[in-house]
Amino acid sequence: MLVLVAGLALHNGAQAQGAVYKCVDEQGRVEFTDTGRKGCKALDLPGYAPPPPPRASAPIPAVRPLNPQQGAVPAATPAATPASFPRVDSAQQRARDDDRRDILNDELRAEQKKLADLRRDFNNGEPERQGNERNYAKYQERVASMRDEIGRTERNIEALQREISNVR
Repeated sequence: MLVLVAGLALHNGAQAQGAVYKCVDEQGRVEFTDTGRKGCKALDLPGYAPPPPPRASAPIPAVRPLNPQQGAVPAATPAATPASFPRVDSAQQRARDDDRRDILNDELRAEQKKLADLRRDFNNGEPERQGNERNYAKYQERVASMRDEIGRTERNIEALQREISNVR
């Protein structure tokens, strides 16, 4: 019990994480908010330290024209790699890439099988009606959800194929 009392005595209460504003509207209603608006006053709360002012923005990168018809693009500056950055030898990286390709190919095969099953069940937009679909609206809802699932699966397949083509 003594530890609990000591802990509560040393606790400073909740600390504000941002500025708090007191706003009074035309009807005299008071609102406390964390966003300053017209007619709001920032409150001076004990224990609150305002955030430091924002630093100056980064300089705008140099622009070099690529092609007169294409316009200009920022010049790419190579990023410096720290000396302590871990290095992986080419054989180990090749093994990692092979593992990644195998995993992506497994996922691709699973998605292609799922798509084939969905298309078979979809039956060109005329899936077989189920016993609980006496109401035609329920049937149409199921057909629409099947169409959506086919679209999602096709997009997944396209994304997996893009990923596989990006693996070295």
